[in-house]
Amino acid sequence: MMSWQRTAVALIGFGFAIVQYFNHLQKIPGARPAYLPTAPEYLGLSLISCGILALVISLWQYRWTVRYLWGGSFAPIAGMTKEGMQSPVMAVAILLIFIGLFAFFAVLFRLT
Repeated sequence: MMSWQRTAVALIGFGFAIVQYFNHLQKIPGARPAYLPTAPEYLGLSLISCGILALVISLWQYRWTVRYLWGGSFAPIAGMTKEGMQSPVMAVAILLIFIGLFAFFAVLFRLT
């Protein structure tokens, strides 16, 4: 789960950084106008979307794995109870989803 979170944070951060970098690059005096001025925004939006999707997939995979460990012969050795679904890892993933959505809409609304 944490490797998914690391990857998602990198995708969200890199997508947002690309948008910011190219926007500041276009504002430099004497810079040539961009051939495709909205391309960095679309690339940033797609990277941010991939990061959010990775977090959603990681939550689904984590919940599926924990439910699998609760059932059958794994329950005595699973090391988790049903209260384990409220783990800090899930809270961090949900928080990162909201941060990713904020970054997505910040880029999207500035695009129009």
